[in-house]
Amino acid sequence: MSALWTSTSALWLDPFRPLSAANQAQLGEAGLHASPISTLEELEAGLSAPHQGRRAVVLGLGTDIALLHETMTLVNQMDHAVAVVCRTERRQLELAVQALQTGACHVIAADDWSAAAWQAAIQRASIAALPAAALADNGATETTTPTPVSKPATESAVRSVVYVDPVSRNLLALAQRVAQAQVAVLIEGPTGSGKEVLARVLHEASSAANGPFIGLNCAALPEHMIEDMLFGHEKGAFTGAVKEHRGLFEQAQGGTLFLDEIGELPLQLQAKLLRVLQERTLVRLGGERFIALDVRVVAATNKNLRESIGLREFREDLYFRLSTFKLRVPPLAERAGDILPLVARLLARHTRTAQTWSVSAAAQALLLAYAWPGNVRELENVMQRAVVLCADHHIDVQHLMFDDMPDDAMLTASVRSTSVAPGADSLAHVPSVVPTEPVPMPVAHGADAAAAPSGEAHLGGPLQAAVKHNENHLIRMALESSRSRLEAAEKLGISPRTLRYKLARLRDMNLPLLSQP
Repeated sequence: MSALWTSTSALWLDPFRPLSAANQAQLGEAGLHASPISTLEELEAGLSAPHQGRRAVVLGLGTDIALLHETMTLVNQMDHAVAVVCRTERRQLELAVQALQTGACHVIAADDWSAAAWQAAIQRASIAALPAAALADNGATETTTPTPVSKPATESAVRSVVYVDPVSRNLLALAQRVAQAQVAVLIEGPTGSGKEVLARVLHEASSAANGPFIGLNCAALPEHMIEDMLFGHEKGAFTGAVKEHRGLFEQAQGGTLFLDEIGELPLQLQAKLLRVLQERTLVRLGGERFIALDVRVVAATNKNLRESIGLREFREDLYFRLSTFKLRVPPLAERAGDILPLVARLLARHTRTAQTWSVSAAAQALLLAYAWPGNVRELENVMQRAVVLCADHHIDVQHLMFDDMPDDAMLTASVRSTSVAPGADSLAHVPSVVPTEPVPMPVAHGADAAAAPSGEAHLGGPLQAAVKHNENHLIRMALESSRSRLEAAEKLGISPRTLRYKLARLRDMNLPLLSQP
């Protein structure tokens, strides 16, 4: 149990099932001191009381999550972390899922009073309350660093991930819950949105966290190689098989097998995969021995598999076998609260020195306004280019080069030059919304972020116009300082073909360019 969880007390609000003295005694034996309340007003008063040990609320749900919505509204107004545990009837699985998606950290059956079940609930609540509490103790906001997740089984930290936006936090809470059940999971989401990251969270938050995590991109290899990679072969199974080979299923024994781009798996292999999943055994190519499997399968796709089923490109029976539980990773544009924390993480990852980086308010606003069709992968590309182009460790609008820019008249819109206000104050956090006032965003390489000098930037005209203007400026600079277009393209981090396209577009719009080698 975390040291921050100094007391296992919780506010107990259940208007549907009053807490009896006997049940309260059972909770006490499990290590939870429950303080029954009967109204939301009492809940608000209890949350506002200076009781640092009280970081949990236990809610009893009826037939909907209306009470949870009201509770989460109160919790979000608090300046300290509060975890919410919900109680539902066993038959209300859909309601339990909705509760997790809304923000509950744990759901427990209403008739379960066992010590083991409530100790697990207490542990889950302490884990959910820990990240924000630790940040509050450091005098920072919860968006200062990405929220770490912890493994319930070992109480050790799971890989640090950036799930700051409320949509992402709800997804993370649901994934942590699903991780405790040994069920197949299908992760849906667009390319580059972070499906593998979520798959690793599922693995590291599960009881199999100490086992291997093995991944395979089903679209990256030809059919005969995928079969051998998955199921393995015996010595002499085919020409060139000079020794036996353990497939990925065997390599993932006791852990998780992640099948990315499952929608690209050939139909013939889909049938073989279905059989392995159903029987939990496999036979290597050229072999006769049945090998028992203890593997959790997590699949991911950027395709609509229901449409693929209708087109007879994907087996319906395999779809239902893989999608015992489905999780959807939204596009980056739908979780804008993650963008600036991701920027901080990426700058730390792609810089080799301990030099502090900062991002101007105008650049922050531009990053938040962009649609991100390439999702997190595109954001990483943009930040890598910015690191290359920026010489003073202060990233501004002119350092941001995006992959996808619309052709429109905004390219010719006038943009006032950026100006730096001397002595502008820096903040030690990453804002999660477009700032109404210019706010510098310091980013340090490593775990700690230190304030860095930065300034106030002003943009005139639409943000997209600023992007167009600065893209033209960067192209001109690269051409002027390069001996050839090939060298210029390398400096810009784009292909020569893309550079030719951009130059042709600029000429068509009669925009001035410097001499072109």
